[in-house]
Amino acid sequence: MTVTEQPAQAPEVGRARLRKEDARLITGRTRWTDNIVLPGMQHLAMVRSPFAHARITGLDASAAKSAPGVVAVLTGADVKDVQGALPNAWPASDDQKTPAHPSIAVDEVAFAGEVVAVVIARSAAAARDAAELVDVDYEELPPALELKAAAADEVLAHPDLGTNVSAVWTFDSQEKGTGGSADEAIAAARADGVVIEREYRQQRLIPAFMEPRSVVCDPTGEQLTVWTSTQVPHFVRIFVAAVLGIPESKVRVIAPDVGGGFGGKLQFTPEEVITVLAARHTGKPCKYTETRSESLLSGHHGRDQWQRLTLAATRDGRVTGLKVELLADMGAYLGLVTSFIPMLGALMYNGIYKLPAYHFTCTNVLTNKTWTDAYRGAGRPEATFAIERLMDELAAELGMDALEVREKNWITHEEFPFHTVAGVTYDSGNYEAATARARELFDYEALRREQRERRDRKDPVQLGIGVSTFTEMCGLAPSRWMGEQRYAAGGWEHAEVRMLPTGKVEVVTGTSPHGQGHETAWSQIAADRLGVPFEDVEVLHGDTAIAPRGLDTYGSRSLAVGGQAVVMAADRVVEKAKPLAAHMLEAAVDDLEFTGGRFAVRGTDKGATIQEVVWAAFTSHDLPEGMVPTLDAEATYDPDNFSFPHGTHLCAVEVDTETGQVRMRRYVSVDDVGVVVNPLIVAGQMHGGLVQGIAQALWEEAVYDEQGTLVTGSFVDYTLPTAADTISFVNDNTVTPAVGTALGAKGVGEAGTIASTPAVVNAVVDALRPLGIHDVQMPCTPERVWNAIRSAGENQAEPTTQQAQEHFEPGAPNQDPTAGHAGTPEKGAGQ
Repeated sequence: MTVTEQPAQAPEVGRARLRKEDARLITGRTRWTDNIVLPGMQHLAMVRSPFAHARITGLDASAAKSAPGVVAVLTGADVKDVQGALPNAWPASDDQKTPAHPSIAVDEVAFAGEVVAVVIARSAAAARDAAELVDVDYEELPPALELKAAAADEVLAHPDLGTNVSAVWTFDSQEKGTGGSADEAIAAARADGVVIEREYRQQRLIPAFMEPRSVVCDPTGEQLTVWTSTQVPHFVRIFVAAVLGIPESKVRVIAPDVGGGFGGKLQFTPEEVITVLAARHTGKPCKYTETRSESLLSGHHGRDQWQRLTLAATRDGRVTGLKVELLADMGAYLGLVTSFIPMLGALMYNGIYKLPAYHFTCTNVLTNKTWTDAYRGAGRPEATFAIERLMDELAAELGMDALEVREKNWITHEEFPFHTVAGVTYDSGNYEAATARARELFDYEALRREQRERRDRKDPVQLGIGVSTFTEMCGLAPSRWMGEQRYAAGGWEHAEVRMLPTGKVEVVTGTSPHGQGHETAWSQIAADRLGVPFEDVEVLHGDTAIAPRGLDTYGSRSLAVGGQAVVMAADRVVEKAKPLAAHMLEAAVDDLEFTGGRFAVRGTDKGATIQEVVWAAFTSHDLPEGMVPTLDAEATYDPDNFSFPHGTHLCAVEVDTETGQVRMRRYVSVDDVGVVVNPLIVAGQMHGGLVQGIAQALWEEAVYDEQGTLVTGSFVDYTLPTAADTISFVNDNTVTPAVGTALGAKGVGEAGTIASTPAVVNAVVDALRPLGIHDVQMPCTPERVWNAIRSAGENQAEPTTQQAQEHFEPGAPNQDPTAGHAGTPEKGAGQ
């Protein structure tokens, strides 16, 4: 045979490739769900409750049914026997109280925005117009809204349950054998040490993805086909089948181009069920696309916790114990993973530190608000915020530098793998390297000097420096651990590599991207493993008929789990090809080596490219005995451990003490996400994540009034940041490969969001600390900052850190010195 030589190609992994996806995205050749048009398609409009808690005493749809273009109106009474109940896939306890969650309310509504009827019409406009004609009578009931009052059962969100407490989840290091007693450590510190007690509010947030949710259902073929703007097409397929009693083999779910999710599309929604019910009822394709206001009102929200924290330490700054007590607002119902979101942070409150004792308790509370669920970071931002705020408070109490107190407590790089007090094992990391690089890029010492100078001259614009040294648990696996925690699914991921006769490659992945760049990154991985050109790889995803096995995209799991599955499948292609290559080259399999896409016989110039071997397999003219004519291979990867990226984020802000205005001055992040497949994608993920985390610190908050009406139901009041509100970030990476995988990559999708919020709030508080201020409740809007300054001024003129500490009353409600923080949203906060 002809010996083919090929030039060696530069490695793809580590190369800053432009994304394959972007050409169609920026030229308008995308296929969003709302772009799908099918013959005879009908359109839906939802009729939603204006009340947070009410009985439905009457519903008259006659006017709507007779409106032009209307095909039908479905109510809860019409579908109560067929709609089933929406699932909660991750109960927090065996005795969890789970309210029944209908897609269309039948007798009672539990939050403002709950669907009470759906109008089916020949056009979207006709459906919306007719929805206004549906006359619903309600008997208002008292709503459970404020989290602490709801936890005390002052008003019941679901009276039939008898309580608002859905579940209580506890972790104790002494009981688990991972550490000592937190209570004993705190008692010892009260006698001869330092105890920091704080209460922080994690405000309610809205994912606010770019593309509103949309669903199309076609019931006319052999299969029921559902297109939906989702992160989890495989989950949707399973639950459509399970909830509605349809054979799973008769359900196909497609996630076409999806315009962002941030956890907000990690859900099986009422609207997906309703669209399927409408399509089956009429026998024709149906489409529902929500308005932006509907998205903000009824799509699940995130965060919404009270955190009561107690940190014990010695007087030289060594942390000896941590106690965490959470109240977590579930909202009106329990979505797919609502009830376990706070517990995803339970294993991370110790952060990067060697805590000897730890206790965690979370109380999940039902209220009459939109339900909460995953939002970028999902439990870990709350944990990181808590420990990083506490470390700054400890440093201030002891008069130590914020970085110094962290270095005194962190795990050193020589100590990995490290078994933490929370019962997990960190596989790798180098906190010293990331911090040293961040400190250098930030010019830390120079900014501290400037800060001292401003304080000395009593500058009305004070400089604050915030620190966040974090790690996070991502990858959301292994399956065995998830099973132990009552999760309904696993943590594995699947991939298939298909070798086409022409030498091109198809990678079929069970991950489901919605902006992450999987088509590019997976192509780079496959190109390197197979030695084929990047351009010759196509990645297929998001369609359960094409990629029937997979667990989708969330929790920074795609690269760490799905990418490794691609590696394994590609390596199996090579192994599968070796016997044929050896046969072609008249050599023993053990004498072959594979490099750069070419099989070669060691010590000779004989070789064959993988494309030549693939063609030989396809033609089957001369196959070894027993070999089948394909080199395709698949793999399923179920990790033994989580992935633990980490980093150091430093933020400098200027705070105008006369107006409360906060202006970002400098932001540096140095993150270790293991082996970087594509630096351009990593930078994009970091920038987006940083903006979302900074937005929680400074701008965003979902606010309800006393009746349970969402008053931040548009982008006029829910203040998302724009490019004008942010600054240019300085980003860099250190590299500590993940242990136990060939790829060595860790997660990156949520790192920026997790780390940035405490960095910014620490900076704001650092600027205000000479005024005796130790906290400003998020978001740190100009009004709240100004109120904090005014309140502090009324109490004392120039307090010391110790005096400021004495003004804190542990456990008291509304610990922060701000005024009016639970009321009206402040307009212009992002200006």
